[in-house]
Amino acid sequence: MYFKISAVFIAGLIFLTSCNTTNEDQTTDNEQSMVTLMNVDPGHFHAALVQKNMYTEVNDKVYVYAPDGPEVQNYLDAIEAYNTRPEMPTSWDEQVYLGDDFFAKMLEEKPGNVMVVSGNNAKKTSYIHQAVSNNIHVLADKPMVIAPGDFSQLEDAFRLAKENDVLLYDIMTERFEVTTALQKALSLVPDLFGGLVEGTPEEPAITKESVHHYSKMVSGKPIKRPPWFFDVRQQGEGIVDVTTHLVDLVFWECYPDEAINYTEDLELISARRWATEINPAQFEHVTQLSEYPDYLEGAVVNDSILEVFANGEIVFKVKDAFAKVSVIWNYEAPEGAKDTHYSIMRGNKANLVIRQGEEQNYQPTLYVEPLGSKMEAKPALETAISNLGAQYTGLTFVDTSNGWEIKIPSRYKVGHEAHFAQVTEKYLEYLEAGSLPDWEVPNMLAKYYLTTEAYKLAHK
Repeated sequence: MYFKISAVFIAGLIFLTSCNTTNEDQTTDNEQSMVTLMNVDPGHFHAALVQKNMYTEVNDKVYVYAPDGPEVQNYLDAIEAYNTRPEMPTSWDEQVYLGDDFFAKMLEEKPGNVMVVSGNNAKKTSYIHQAVSNNIHVLADKPMVIAPGDFSQLEDAFRLAKENDVLLYDIMTERFEVTTALQKALSLVPDLFGGLVEGTPEEPAITKESVHHYSKMVSGKPIKRPPWFFDVRQQGEGIVDVTTHLVDLVFWECYPDEAINYTEDLELISARRWATEINPAQFEHVTQLSEYPDYLEGAVVNDSILEVFANGEIVFKVKDAFAKVSVIWNYEAPEGAKDTHYSIMRGNKANLVIRQGEEQNYQPTLYVEPLGSKMEAKPALETAISNLGAQYTGLTFVDTSNGWEIKIPSRYKVGHEAHFAQVTEKYLEYLEAGSLPDWEVPNMLAKYYLTTEAYKLAHK
């Protein structure tokens, strides 16, 4: 079944065509020359965030293929909200096919040239593999793979993408968080940071921890999560899900523009997993379901408590540096708080630390903490901040008891939702260039090799 969602009608959906009309019939030659998105099974709110902004290179008409149900409706409602907001409304023209054969229908019609996939992760690796096999570019939400047995299929997908001259890329939003970008930039200043220490498994050279919450606000509204989000066989355990962001940042910050070879440059030290407990009332609040689905039965303990193995920690060595990444899922943040990030990069002259606790008003804040004299380190910081001023106008620093806090103008603190547009814009640049940077593909493979191997180790 096909229908169109427009910016004019908020109350409902306008049916444009019958089941006998194909998306291919609606595609013009001009549209084919643009980037045209095919959004497949948009069951996660990240699918809508890719379309929170318009892009000059992207066709307004977006082709959606999905099973019928509340998840695709939530996505369409989000697009309608973007299309009808008073400030900077979007103008997406959603052409929707609903049916259990949605993916086969997408491959048959192929009205676009870029598949966006952000939803149930159980079949995502297969969808990616089939898309690149059919000469379709892919912009995939993380994670690309959640089961160790599917890693070889992902590896083959990258081989096919190269062979078919299409770009396979995952959405790594955290590279665009300004404190992280500045942490990386300052680590590249030898006079200030020195060099990255090797560290130890107990005190790694770089540590990254993120804390997430099942109940939170997205685009100004309480989030509604699909029930399968709590099924690790469909969403993935935390050790293979959010850790992808953290491992990506370790590679990106410690070895910028360098390829990581997963057979030579990685050593897995330890991995562990643990569960978050969700009670029936909490589950109902975020899913709007009064009962657990049957597929969650095996995860229910003590008659009613749902155990979700959403938490994980990986300690590993990449090239010459030890690293630790961990992800924690709580039900709800304390009042005034939100998802948070902690990170430390240890240099032999200074540490660069991102904190986001109560003292920071739950805003990510970057600190420079010299290991020696503040007086001796200050000129190097002044020079570094001055040099960064061309890119970050108004960047300054203030004293703290053991170093400095980097003061970042609010215009650079755009927030997590805005990072999806930044990633998409970067991907569009790569499409225009016809290739990814040389290091991106090996580093994606190394990232997913590490997370899936950590999954195996944590289950032993």
